Amino acid sequence: MADKLMMGRRTFVKGGLAASALTALAACGKKSGSSSSSNSSMKYYINDPVAIDPYNTQESEGTQVEHILFDSLCDYDWDKEEIVPKAAESWEANSDGTEFTFHLVKGAKFHNGDKVDAKSFKRGWERICNPKMATPSEINYHLAPVVGYDEMQKGTATELSGVTCPDDYTLVVKLSAPMADFPYICCHPALAPVPQAALDDPKSFLTKPIGNGPYMMVGKWESGQYINVKRFDDYYGKKPSIKKIYFSIQKDPKTAFSEFEAGNIDFTSIPTGRIKETQKKYGKSKDGYTCTPKHQVITGAETSIYYLTLNLQDETMKDLNVRKAMSLAIDRQKIIDKLFEGIRKPATSFVPSIIDDDKKDVWEFSKYDKDAAKKIVDENNLAGKEITLSYNSGGDHEDIMSIIQDNLEAVGFKVKQSSMEWASYLTALSGGNYQVGRLGWIADYPTMDNFIYPNFYSTADNNYAKYNNPEVDKAIDAARQITDDDERREKYREVNQVIAADLPVIPIMFYAHNHVASDKVKSLYYDPQGKADLANTKLA
Repeated sequence: MADKLMMGRRTFVKGGLAASALTALAACGKKSGSSSSSNSSMKYYINDPVAIDPYNTQESEGTQVEHILFDSLCDYDWDKEEIVPKAAESWEANSDGTEFTFHLVKGAKFHNGDKVDAKSFKRGWERICNPKMATPSEINYHLAPVVGYDEMQKGTATELSGVTCPDDYTLVVKLSAPMADFPYICCHPALAPVPQAALDDPKSFLTKPIGNGPYMMVGKWESGQYINVKRFDDYYGKKPSIKKIYFSIQKDPKTAFSEFEAGNIDFTSIPTGRIKETQKKYGKSKDGYTCTPKHQVITGAETSIYYLTLNLQDETMKDLNVRKAMSLAIDRQKIIDKLFEGIRKPATSFVPSIIDDDKKDVWEFSKYDKDAAKKIVDENNLAGKEITLSYNSGGDHEDIMSIIQDNLEAVGFKVKQSSMEWASYLTALSGGNYQVGRLGWIADYPTMDNFIYPNFYSTADNNYAKYNNPEVDKAIDAARQITDDDERREKYREVNQVIAADLPVIPIMFYAHNHVASDKVKSLYYDPQGKADLANTKLA
């Protein structure tokens, strides 16, 4: 997807698109029955994925393919706002939330006919945690709460000792500390089972994975061109109505949108600056998430945030008054109106309202108040302080940073910009060689913990601000142990306010969908985490 990597630690809003060639759609021609008039097949635009093998599925494009090839233990139902069964028909936890027992659906098969059993889940999870993989997983942190994870990372163990299989259809998971939200983690598409073939021929599995989901691969992933899947007729669950899906890999959203307008693609993102005209032409979705004929454009809120990270080891950024003045000086609505046609929403907190819609989450200084910002600058002799805004090039961040630069200069700061390519930018962030950077975070799972822990716990990988508040660490640890959902949320709201007072980051805006389906699509649901429910999509 343009402008971001979805569903993982590398969801800092990568900005820019992975390089890929124009697809020839050779495998998607009329001979394969995929013409736009067909009611049994669909063409779906994606950018070239990082991975479609669950062991390293970490962003939107790979996840879109992987989550229909594989079923995890459970799933999150956005309509019901609760976790629902998937490969596990039920589960229970012990009294303190340190052990979870999952009971698997019986009779499920992999696409090669192998049985889906408890050992296949253990096998899949251990692949994710195995540091000796040819390309070590970047999403193994999902399993960090499980006993044995640390030992596998250190190379002193070859299995997750906390995952056991009393019988073929029972999976027991022991955690190193209480965590009531663990079933939410188990909704992640990457925490899927794999057959023995994944170990026997890992190279082939990378480009032609064998899953247990409603769709199976047709041929292998042709990087820069296409990924084709077809309905798995022996699927244990409800059978999809669409027989074949062709993932068309295009070089950028503009090219894909041109293909869409020509009738060659059935679902795509909308390029910057064309949302309003596309809504007028194809109609606006009634709920923001469901595409239906004449209501084909979706702009619902996403579980994601665009923000500035502040290097708290930098002498200027150490000053809380500098951070407050910066946050108050930024006109978030201007950014949204000028660059995103008013579709996105100003971030009033680090936790999106779609995750927790409570006034207690609002950050005091996450608003636009130029006069208040100027007053802080004047009273604390901050005029002329130099600030460098760093960001990765090629992702349309320049325009955002230019507005922010104008805002900061308007209250007295002296500002310059520094752009660099993605790999160098990540290196600069990790090494603390920056002052102010831009990042994004998209929910791995829809919990408050998934926004607060990865970004603000002192030892968390995504804590690029190097924020360290022992009170916050202690409170997060305590919140994770609370088994009552309402009580746990209230505790996280309290933690959120402590972080808000420290202001280690500056929230800018919450993302929104910007996608459109063709009138061939009778009904398609695109959830707040950016996953299309293709298994339940219907064509006209």
